[in-house]
Amino acid sequence: MSQQEPWKTDKWFVSPWNFAPEVVSQLHFPKQVKFYDITLRDGEQQAGVIFTKDDKIRIAEGLAEAGVHRIEAGMPVVSPADTAAIKEIVKRNLGPQVFAFSRCMVDDVKRAVDCGVSGIVMEVPSSPHIIEYAYKWPLQKAIDLSIESTAYAKSQGLEVVFFPIDFTRSDIKWVLDLITKVATEGHMDALALVDTFGVTSPHAMQYLVREVKKRVNKRLEAHFHMDFGMGIANTVMAVAEGVEVIHSTVLGLGERAGNVPMEETAMALLTMYGLDTGIKYDKLFGLSKLVEKLSGHKVPSNRPVVGDSLFHVESGIIASWWMNCGQDKPTELFPYTWDVVGQPPPKIVVGKGSGIDTIKARLKALNVTATEEEAMKVVMAVKEYSMSTKDLLTDEEFNKVLKATLPVAAASVK
Repeated sequence: MSQQEPWKTDKWFVSPWNFAPEVVSQLHFPKQVKFYDITLRDGEQQAGVIFTKDDKIRIAEGLAEAGVHRIEAGMPVVSPADTAAIKEIVKRNLGPQVFAFSRCMVDDVKRAVDCGVSGIVMEVPSSPHIIEYAYKWPLQKAIDLSIESTAYAKSQGLEVVFFPIDFTRSDIKWVLDLITKVATEGHMDALALVDTFGVTSPHAMQYLVREVKKRVNKRLEAHFHMDFGMGIANTVMAVAEGVEVIHSTVLGLGERAGNVPMEETAMALLTMYGLDTGIKYDKLFGLSKLVEKLSGHKVPSNRPVVGDSLFHVESGIIASWWMNCGQDKPTELFPYTWDVVGQPPPKIVVGKGSGIDTIKARLKALNVTATEEEAMKVVMAVKEYSMSTKDLLTDEEFNKVLKATLPVAAASVK
């Protein structure tokens, strides 16, 4: 890949302001940022999403091929099928570290140990109100369970990530006191900053990370949700403050509005910050199609990075751009090229939004010669047909319209 400037390469073209000294001086990225995929556990918590054992194994293989650093294979206590899937994923030794998820309970840890995982993410409620109202526990119970179970996990040789639920709606001193006590009397190799309900603003996230780092000298991990659409921005902000691990799902699957999507986050870090996490970006589209199929979750055609229509050209203006420079300078039309993320090449499509240059491009591809007036007749016929179906025209439909509009010129079209 030839590269003149970090914001403009032969594969992407973003704003040069991203790399202005005044911007870069505020960024404090760690030496390496890793992706921890939680599709198989948190992703499956999206209402209506069900993965079988074989589904989970196939997705885990796809995640490994995409270069994910760590995989959360599931929560053993959920079902025997989940336990079997975790054991099989561990057995296959795909490359990434394999973790399990558990409550802060010794029995949960025992089940994880039996699965053969190398690490465990251990959840505990960490806001006084959710402990009192949702769990109906005395506050001391959350503390005692956390200390006992994390210490036990350590004794079994597991890497322990402490996962305080509802971290961001808690009093910061109270929750940091809890975390410090667990780290001191129990065990903690890393701390997840958990925005369970996606309620933190990017500016507040910067504040949170800085406050946590004053008290906690452990690896920090970002686990954010998308309830207000802020998860990606919050993740980038957290990583720019030194957070080392990103919890994400394929397609942003997850409870309610979902988790942070790996595809968009990885591409934003690569192109806008020059931070290559080691993800195999050209596997992202294929991985998304696999998860879309197995989850039954329909992906919007305009979804960033993996949407089917991202590289479809309908507008006459954009079609003219494509004809003028698309082959030589594709980033004049798209912020990154299709092959970076494994998408198919651009395609000119026809519909209500098509202009004369869209039609000229399609006629040229079919070796049909037409005058300006004839091409405009096809434009109007295409618009009328598209309005009647409220959809783009398939190749067969376009050929049908073309033959009806210009029967002589289109005689050779099959």
